Amino acid sequence: MPNELTIAPDNTAIRVALWRALHTQIDAAPHVFDDEIGLRIAQPEEGWQHRPDMDPQTTSPMRAGMVSRARFVEDLLVEQIARGVDQYVLLGAGLDTFAQRRPELLARLTVFEVDQPGPQAWKRQRLIELGLDLPDQLRLVPVDFEVDSWWERLIAAGFDPSRPAVVASTGVSMYLTREANTATLRQISTLAPGSTLAMTFMLPFDLVGSGEQQMRRFAEQGARASGTPFISFFRPDEIVSLAEESGFARAEYISSEELTRRYFADRADGLRPAESEQILLATC
Repeated sequence: MPNELTIAPDNTAIRVALWRALHTQIDAAPHVFDDEIGLRIAQPEEGWQHRPDMDPQTTSPMRAGMVSRARFVEDLLVEQIARGVDQYVLLGAGLDTFAQRRPELLARLTVFEVDQPGPQAWKRQRLIELGLDLPDQLRLVPVDFEVDSWWERLIAAGFDPSRPAVVASTGVSMYLTREANTATLRQISTLAPGSTLAMTFMLPFDLVGSGEQQMRRFAEQGARASGTPFISFFRPDEIVSLAEESGFARAEYISSEELTRRYFADRADGLRPAESEQILLATC
């Protein structure tokens, strides 16, 4: 049996890391996002590129969605660092590699990766095995979300709620209940003025175009089979209203069309992000 303290991340976290690497390996330059460190951490089986969920054509919108949301968050972070923000929180960090890829930005931040204890311990072990840095500016914050308060654990790790922060939560909200999402929004809205949240959310099925519905069914079936079904969906105006009602000063959503305009407009290969997932951008 595996050590309960070092449990490999779930298939979703691994898949995101592989899609990010696959973009660099098979899509034409310029790349929207360049990350093969996650692939090294994941250490998938030989021939992983030929898995059905890595098919270059049928899953390309999902691959594009993963790299564009990552690019959006890091562009936002660069912008906020220039304004003096020096705290970055990743809720459900998975196999994120910001701290290993961007040392020039890490030097100006304290980064808090919040995640389940077992997968986070596994990631720590893999970083050590690969000789990758675990610098002082990187705080790994293990949280058992069923029994722990992520907020209390974050504070205990050195987070200062009186100073502005960037908080990113990508690929998480669809697995939480509406009540849990609302509680998270309310907590983050209490951060210092100037703080920013970037959170992805999943559109209801009826807002997804017919061309993407089959891929969406595939994603939902895979999540259900893995024991982590999608349970929360939001219309754009609904999530914006929920953020404002939760206490944020301003809120807007970033559509897949906007991500296409920013990062894919001049591409000749037709790579475009899936419309199923959008981004909530909210400020305190």
